[in-house]
Amino acid sequence: MKAKVRGIYTTALTKLLLENDFQIVQPSQTIKARFGIPDNNEPPDIKLKDRHDLQGVVALGTPEAVNSFHKILHSTLEDAITRKWNVSVDGIYKGIVVGENENAIQVKIEEDAVGLLPKHEVPYLNQGESQNTNEIVVQVERKRIGRKTPVLTTRIKIVGNYAILAQKSNGGVSLKIRDIHKRAELYAFGKKLAPEGWGIIWREPAAHKPKTFLEDEVARLNEKVKALKEAVHSANAPALLVEGLYFMDVEFPYNAKRKLDGFRGSVSPTIEGHHFYKSCGGKVSAALEMAEKLLEKGQNKNEIEELFKGQIQPHFPEEGSKVDVQHVKLSGAVFHLGQATIEAINSQTISYSRTIKANGFYDGLGVAKEAGDKAVSETKLGEWHITTSYFSKDGKWKGTYININTPVEIYPEAIRYIDLEVDVCICSNGETKIVDKEKLEKALEKGFVSKTLFEKVESAVKAVAEKGFVEKLLAKFI
Repeated sequence: MKAKVRGIYTTALTKLLLENDFQIVQPSQTIKARFGIPDNNEPPDIKLKDRHDLQGVVALGTPEAVNSFHKILHSTLEDAITRKWNVSVDGIYKGIVVGENENAIQVKIEEDAVGLLPKHEVPYLNQGESQNTNEIVVQVERKRIGRKTPVLTTRIKIVGNYAILAQKSNGGVSLKIRDIHKRAELYAFGKKLAPEGWGIIWREPAAHKPKTFLEDEVARLNEKVKALKEAVHSANAPALLVEGLYFMDVEFPYNAKRKLDGFRGSVSPTIEGHHFYKSCGGKVSAALEMAEKLLEKGQNKNEIEELFKGQIQPHFPEEGSKVDVQHVKLSGAVFHLGQATIEAINSQTISYSRTIKANGFYDGLGVAKEAGDKAVSETKLGEWHITTSYFSKDGKWKGTYININTPVEIYPEAIRYIDLEVDVCICSNGETKIVDKEKLEKALEKGFVSKTLFEKVESAVKAVAEKGFVEKLLAKFI
């Protein structure tokens, strides 16, 4: 299978993919030089690029390629979080109208997925394709990919590697093809080949293929059009009529970034913590690039690393600093727990405190949450849990949560970790409870976490729930 990779994880992921029998296509100049990869303009089976927050990558590709990448990640990076979208991107569905809001029609396209079809497309619906007025042929657009509610359209396109058949279109040529003569040639050729009622849009790789090859591509897409027409009449809604691509969001927590550092370091001079520092962005990332350029020129690694760390140290929090606490759920939702004050920090441990702003209830502890309560959290760097103790305004201990999570990462303005769902709760009466394990089991079923990570959490829970650990904690407060 073929992969196109871009972003801050490119070198590491290229190394990982090559070791697992992937071919790298459309490589950057840097990747060609580092791996000796020749020019290759073939279309990829999977595309990987940075998430907007640089905490991982997003993948878009064929089901086979996405599933293969998913297995590679879970077998190599124990804490990688993988969130597959259960909707097919560019997939064509026979859906059922189930409701509407002010701007859109709600269409059920999977048993557990409802998309939104803009109302301005209603005149294009049904077109005699289905006798049931509640049934609509729609396509998943490349908008809001990965979100809970996909965006739909009735302007159907059959997507190939080199061409796209677009219903009721005049056709066109990708803007990435800049040669004016090639553009004109492809446009005219598309007009000649286009079936009635469809237009041909040529994709960038078409510029490198002979006409006979492109004719075969259009013939294959035409067969898909015929199959679609048959499926529209025979399929029971909701149903996927034409499969498209699949999307997966991948997050690289603490250990995954460090494992990727190792892959990169086997190919190019790499500062320890490379991918963490790159994900910081700004001046930290810029300083890293400068340091690694010096390493490439052969300068002493120990000296450069010491110089680099001295340069970036002022950008990171110290005792008394205010930071945002980013509590990331396995689903990808980010809960900002509010501003915390760093109480103590060194190369081994960190502790920070927050003031509770609103009344509520500490479910696991069975006591009231009151505005003004103080939460004091502490963890060791690299440790798989955070211990948070809650105190009333007058300093009375209300109980402690031991949150099982990926090791904490300390960014210039934030503390970030992935919540692994399971908590060990120690109540003020000494009772110990393990809660929410079923949520982690569901995450394993959905493929969010690997079996290795699941077992790691089980071990972490067992360690913090053991009698000696709890007794030591209780001795501090009782």
